[in-house]
Amino acid sequence: MPEAFFTEPTTGYWQDITAEIPSRFSDEPPYRYGYPVRMPDGRVLVLPLRQLPSGDRAVASLIANQAAHDVIAVLADAMTQQARVFDAGIVVGLPTLGLAFASLVAERLGHPRFVPLGYSRKFWYDDALSEAVRSITSPDVGKRLRLDPNMLPLLERRRVVLVDDAISSGATAVAAISLLQRIGAQVAGIVVAMKQTNRWEAEIAKLSAPPMVRAVYGCPLFRRGDDGWWPLAETQPGIP
Repeated sequence: MPEAFFTEPTTGYWQDITAEIPSRFSDEPPYRYGYPVRMPDGRVLVLPLRQLPSGDRAVASLIANQAAHDVIAVLADAMTQQARVFDAGIVVGLPTLGLAFASLVAERLGHPRFVPLGYSRKFWYDDALSEAVRSITSPDVGKRLRLDPNMLPLLERRRVVLVDDAISSGATAVAAISLLQRIGAQVAGIVVAMKQTNRWEAEIAKLSAPPMVRAVYGCPLFRRGDDGWWPLAETQPGIP
């Protein structure tokens, strides 16, 4: 990894949603250490900036299973409002961090349960109910998205909404759509907490019937400058 540049280890400021941008952070570039995003109600969540291995680029991120309950609850509330648009009969959660939101969204929609997809293979699984996750950024060769065969009756001929923490490359979402379509489910849409840049759009667009993707907030890719991190406007995704 390159030497840290205006990034820092943190488990602090992104654990709170605040009325205003904390004084330590800027509401305009260059950004240093954190990037503020607005919730639908106008409040602010400051996300940590994470320098990419290249050293000259950074992304804003939220690690859902390390976030405070209050933060996850606010995001789940907003994601539920987005999910209602799709009028789906069941929520499908994507691994791994999407599972932190899927159960909450399903509960808020009034569903009794949700269906989780996963990467690990239990001994009773059927390889026919799996799909390769193909991504140039994935370090795991042979990674496959899997469905427990016991979940099939919950999905066949059902209208579903996919829930994940973020969409970045689009590889997991595309694999999930392919798998669900093969078993006869209709993917009505995708709901995420964050659209992390817009590079996923090209992958989703390759699908024969691209679903709509809705998010609570979106973040661009950042380039390194002498004084901090500058957003690349052409990578800013649209919201919702």
